[in-house]
Amino acid sequence: MARLVDVIEMMIKEMLDENDGKATINRSMLAERANCVPSQITYVLSTRFSPGNGYIVESRRGGGGQIMITRARAVSKRDYLQSVLQVVGNSLSQQQAKYYLQNMVRIGAISRREGTTVMAAVSDRALAKIDSDVRSVVRSDIFKNTIVSLMLDQ
Repeated sequence: MARLVDVIEMMIKEMLDENDGKATINRSMLAERANCVPSQITYVLSTRFSPGNGYIVESRRGGGGQIMITRARAVSKRDYLQSVLQVVGNSLSQQQAKYYLQNMVRIGAISRREGTTVMAAVSDRALAKIDSDVRSVVRSDIFKNTIVSLMLDQ
């Protein structure tokens, strides 16, 4: 069975696909439809629909909790990779790295092979001998340095 966050992500992506990459959602209505609390929608938006994942999310104040989501397009590969570097913090989970890499491959900023190679380098398996309390920091450093290296090839 799919996790709730995956179901919510899928619902939002379907709305984007149906509306040419743009969707206006009402947080409470979507929460009701997904049978969850509105904060769960906020969590999905902040973790799965960030600029680093290729989306622009705008909150509309006074609009009854409406949120506009736009799938980013028409940026150069180098600019996109630069934007990912700017949003990746000092720590990075394996799941976050996976989402970034999947999106980079999806928009064509890197090849599938490059994505697979970077994922192998930052996976929990590759970093297993590093203490868990610093693993996400090391993963972030490896991820960012690898992306910089890929940018130099562009």
